[in-house]
Amino acid sequence: MARLRSDQPFIHPDCQITDSSFGEYVEIGAGSRIANTVFGDYSYCDRTCDIANARIGKFANIASFTRIGATDHPMEKASLHHFHYRSADYWDDAEHDADWFAHRSGRTAYVGHDTWIGHAAIIKPEVTIGHGAVVASGAIVARDVPPYTIVAGVPAKPIRRRFSEGTAERMMALAWWNWDNARLHVALSDFRSMRAEEFLEKYE
Repeated sequence: MARLRSDQPFIHPDCQITDSSFGEYVEIGAGSRIANTVFGDYSYCDRTCDIANARIGKFANIASFTRIGATDHPMEKASLHHFHYRSADYWDDAEHDADWFAHRSGRTAYVGHDTWIGHAAIIKPEVTIGHGAVVASGAIVARDVPPYTIVAGVPAKPIRRRFSEGTAERMMALAWWNWDNARLHVALSDFRSMRAEEFLEKYE
């Protein structure tokens, strides 16, 4: 019997999940913390990921120890410390700063369809990772990544395109990630054996 299901995510032990939703065939690795995030169909994260304020597309491959939507501190104020926005933790008569948390949650990071986020990569708030893009292990991504582009380094910079611009545009137009489970199954052998250009020629 298949391990992943369409009707509920496969969530490994010791996860902390708040205000999040999951599409079909989603898997969340052990010890991960997911907050205010939407996972698209077939996407997964491996062990000990920390993902907040994010929208994850379909078929995203997120390696272990990745952080997406890393929260920030108020650098323009007198103190960076969270005593002044997590104030109820310090004083009985104080409340948390709701405006600051609303500001944080509104700074959404976007990860496109069929993406690969490498081990221990960090994607900052309000960054968009385009469809088909690859983020190398250990990269810190502070700027948008174009579709089907491979980035690496600190800060992350483009290394090369995964596909030519023309092939990338054709792949996005095909949008195979919107196929249903039955159609994916029928095309499984072609996903395994064909290069991208051959696949496009057959299915466009």
